[in-house]
Amino acid sequence: MASDGAFHVHPGEEIQPALEAAAAAAGPKRVVVHAGTYAPRRPGQAMVWFNQRHDGITLEARGEVILTAANPAVADPAARGYPAIVNHVVYFGDGVTGRTVLRGVTITGANGFVTQEDQPPGMQPPIEAPGLEKGKFFYTDGGGIKVFGRSYPVIEGVTVADHFVSPCGAGISIEHRGHSDGSRLQSVQIRHCVFRHNRCPVSGAAVDLLHGSSAEIVHCLFVGNLSNEPMDEMARTPGQWKPTHGSGALTLFPGSRVLVRRCTFTGNRNAVDDSATGNLYEDCLFWNNTAPGGWPPGGRYELDIESAIGVTGCRIGGGGIHDLRKTIDPDRNVLGCADPLFDDRFVPQAPGFESVGYRPVPPPDEIPPASAPR
Repeated sequence: MASDGAFHVHPGEEIQPALEAAAAAAGPKRVVVHAGTYAPRRPGQAMVWFNQRHDGITLEARGEVILTAANPAVADPAARGYPAIVNHVVYFGDGVTGRTVLRGVTITGANGFVTQEDQPPGMQPPIEAPGLEKGKFFYTDGGGIKVFGRSYPVIEGVTVADHFVSPCGAGISIEHRGHSDGSRLQSVQIRHCVFRHNRCPVSGAAVDLLHGSSAEIVHCLFVGNLSNEPMDEMARTPGQWKPTHGSGALTLFPGSRVLVRRCTFTGNRNAVDDSATGNLYEDCLFWNNTAPGGWPPGGRYELDIESAIGVTGCRIGGGGIHDLRKTIDPDRNVLGCADPLFDDRFVPQAPGFESVGYRPVPPPDEIPPASAPR
């Protein structure tokens, strides 16, 4: 521990030992990772992992910190997923509360690598809760970040980019399996993040909330994420999910809960497909989520929402289908909005968009305390 009370990690060092030291320490628990690229040194399920003993740790970047799943010096060039050697770059397991914060890093490099070997040992201790067995999606989904079980971390100022997994959830996969009441006290907090160029054959290329999961997604940018990529054997199932129009960058399965506020979706292959009920989409911007390609025969869309009563203050437009199910209230939103005229940071320059969508630096009064208990 340094004089500032933090555990510091520098290029050439591993991050996990610092997390273990912080977990064993008394008082505030903080790990500072200094500028550089950090890669796994051995194949396994995750490069960096948090479970109940790591609860309350803040892991934050100082400078540009890149965490990658890829290590071509170790990976087998003939193996599936090369050059990645971990299933997930970061794993949050059962027993993690909102006192646990990941901040400021860039996470990249997952490429469909999957192992079910117990490496690292003890990454996820046995869970005494019905329904939280490790199934297929525990291993395959969440190339950037996997959240599993009763786990509700804060993910803040993180860039999740250039991941591929099969079948779902290339950027972040959240798998609570019903062990969340959908409240602010029981949700993953995703704030001021960027999701860019993540890909998968089925659903939720950027963020996938499996059945019974919960998240709040605030001030985030989704750009160039491609669900519905070509099928492979890992993804193929007898009854394909969303067989006509496919899935979006953000996918909600039945029973899941989400609040999406002041986010921008553009250039994705579809924006949002939500098969749950009563979710909230506030002051968001959806524009031209019409990326070509993919296997679905139907047209591209902005929103496919079964229950759209919670869609308010949104601007929705571009060349695709704006409201696939025709459930969105046009009196509380703008359907067929004008071109927002994005600048190079995806901030709209056209008049009328001042109060909607993502901004790289949110107004100070809209930034919640970073590490307050949730």
